[in-house]
Amino acid sequence: GKAAPGEEVGVLLCDVGDAGSLATMARQTRLGLNCVGPYRFFGEPVVEACVENGANCIDISGEPQFLEGMYLKYNEKAAEKGVYVVGSCGFDSIPADMGVVYTRDKLQGTLTAVESFLSVKSGPEGVAVHDGTWKSAVYGLADEANLKKLRKQIGYAPVPVVGAKLKKRGFLFYSPEFKEYCITFMGSDGSVVKRTQRYFHTELQQTPVQYGSYVTLGGLGSVIKLMLMGMLFLLLVKFNFGRKLLTKYPEFFSAGYFTKEGPTQKQMDGTSFTMTFFGEGYSEGQDPQKGKPNVKICTEVKGPEPGYIATPIVMVQAGLSLLEDTAALPKRGGVYSPGAAFSKTKLIDRLNKRGVEFSVISKPEV
Repeated sequence: GKAAPGEEVGVLLCDVGDAGSLATMARQTRLGLNCVGPYRFFGEPVVEACVENGANCIDISGEPQFLEGMYLKYNEKAAEKGVYVVGSCGFDSIPADMGVVYTRDKLQGTLTAVESFLSVKSGPEGVAVHDGTWKSAVYGLADEANLKKLRKQIGYAPVPVVGAKLKKRGFLFYSPEFKEYCITFMGSDGSVVKRTQRYFHTELQQTPVQYGSYVTLGGLGSVIKLMLMGMLFLLLVKFNFGRKLLTKYPEFFSAGYFTKEGPTQKQMDGTSFTMTFFGEGYSEGQDPQKGKPNVKICTEVKGPEPGYIATPIVMVQAGLSLLEDTAALPKRGGVYSPGAAFSKTKLIDRLNKRGVEFSVISKPEV
């Protein structure tokens, strides 16, 4: 039978400041789960140790600069070593990235564009998120210019627009489907999905899907509150003293949403998410380069509280896919986005069994 917990699993202490301790850890494992955020400060030594010592590595980062920086620095080395490094394997950005893959696989025809809408529902106790995530956002927004530089350095191949061009929405808009105001989602989902679609296009010669990522806010009251918070945030994040204030008093500047304690068990139990995908494309035999899209599809990913319940489920299942669905992984090692690494694996089936559920809501109407 399998070993009972504690029988064979020892505790290895390692420190991101001590490369030797990380190397010792990496040499003894097939897969490292990298949970040290903000990743821009602590993530790279773990990736480096894993790649150098032949261990696979998965993280739950939602920081595009870190994710794409690791691609630039370690993609070739990981390929040489036959190692897979897969970033953003938490709530950022597996529901979005695999949700687009799922939508594509369920459409009879060619999917050319998708928009996703995230709704987080909370119970009477409200929601809370640990301030580590808040810090990542503060430093990420402060450093946007460097992300542009990094992307220039990588020199990404352009991704062609296939099918009708997806209309860019305003930052804030009203959605008749949800009867709520929505804003552009500020997380890493858009950048992660784009990397996956670029991989599909360049490596697998598949039709790339255009993608827009949004979050539902609620009524006018929520909008006004968010606008005020947002203006203050954008003002302060530009200055060193402002960033110090923001990181010192997360609760004040986020209207109680980000706290040093993180959520209570009650808050977590009362929270869940739904991500709804509206896709359009061209039926089988229709040329996506000609005419208007003629098929639509709506799919959904549902799950428990995103940060502390869904994220560990998603990370562990991604790890199991990496270790067990090996024949379905990309042919060579490298630094991959989740969709690129897992599109052919059983990851979605694994998630469906664990309470992060992918489903088709409505079939295409031509």
